[in-house]
Amino acid sequence: MIKLRIAVLFLAVVVITGIAGYRFLEGYTWFEAFYMTIITISTVGFQEVRPLSSTGRLFTIGLLFAGLGVVLYTAGTVTAKIVEGEFQQFFGRRRMEKQIDALTNHYLVCGYGRIGEVICRELASKPVPFVVIELEEERVRRVEEAGHLLLKGDATDEKVLLVAGVIRAKGLFATMPVDADNVFMVLTAKDLNPSIFVVARAETERSEKTLVHAGADKVISPYAMGGHRMAQAALRPAVVDIIELATHYQSLELQLEEIVVPPGSPCEGVTLRDSGLRQEPGVIVVAIKRALGGMIFNPSADEKIEAGDSLVALGEVARLRWLERRVELTSST
Repeated sequence: MIKLRIAVLFLAVVVITGIAGYRFLEGYTWFEAFYMTIITISTVGFQEVRPLSSTGRLFTIGLLFAGLGVVLYTAGTVTAKIVEGEFQQFFGRRRMEKQIDALTNHYLVCGYGRIGEVICRELASKPVPFVVIELEEERVRRVEEAGHLLLKGDATDEKVLLVAGVIRAKGLFATMPVDADNVFMVLTAKDLNPSIFVVARAETERSEKTLVHAGADKVISPYAMGGHRMAQAALRPAVVDIIELATHYQSLELQLEEIVVPPGSPCEGVTLRDSGLRQEPGVIVVAIKRALGGMIFNPSADEKIEAGDSLVALGEVARLRWLERRVELTSST
C-alpha cells in the first residue's frame, strides 16, 4: 500500500509540474497546459496546441521521460498488488480448505450475524473446533479479523456444506435471519449426515414447528428467549444471576458443564458414591442425563453412571476440568 501511495504521489507531482511548465514557459492557458501534459505523459502524441519553443521542446522531452517512468512504475505497482492479492486469496483459501479437511467432530456455524458471532465466542472459549460459513463481504471481514476458520459461500448450498465437512461434523448452528433458509439448511444437513446435532434459529412460532419437522434437534427463538429472560430478571433476579454466572463464557468463578461418560470410563457402571465425584470439593453433580433419554435432577449417591450418560456439573472452572479428565479417562490408561 505504501508503494502504491508513493507511485500516485509521483504521478501527481509530474502532472502538476507539467501543467506549471507549459503555463509559464509557453504561456498556455491552464486547460491547454493540462491537455499538453496529459498527451505527453500518456505518449498519445496528438497535435500540439501551438508550436513549442526550444525551451518548451526540451521541457516536453524531460516531461515525457519522467511521466513515462512514473506511469510504468504506477502500472507495475497496481498490477503487482492485484496479482499478489489474487495469489494470497488463492493460497489462503487453499490453506483454509486443508485445515477444514483435517477437522472431525467439529461444528458448523452458518451465518455470522449477531447470533452467530456470540455462538463463535462461546465455542472458541471452550475451545472446540468450528467453521464459519458466510457469504456477505462485511461479515466475512469480521470473521477473518476474529481469526476463525472461514468458508466463504452460501450455507444453503449442499456443495458448500460438503466442503465444510458436514459429514464429519458433530453439530450445526443454523443462524440465518430467514427461516426458509434455516429450514432448507436443516433438511440438507440431516440428509447428508443424519447423526449431526442441529440447533436452528426461528423467528416465529410457526417456523419453530417447521424446523422441528425438518429435523432440527433444538429450535431457539431469540425473541422469545430474550423476552423470557427479561421477565425472569425482574421476577427472579437471583436465579438469573446464578444462571448467567454459571453459563457465561467469560465467567471465571462458576460454570455449568456437561460431561459425556465414554465407554471404558472408570465411572462406567459405578454409583456416584463409588465414583468419588460427590466427594470432590468445588464440584456439584446437578443432574444426570441418560443416554436413552430422561433427566435425573439432584441424583442420589446410589445412582449408577452408565456409558453415554451426560453429567451436568456445577463448579469452578479448574475443578470442572479435573472432572472432565476423571470421567473421560479410560480404564486402559
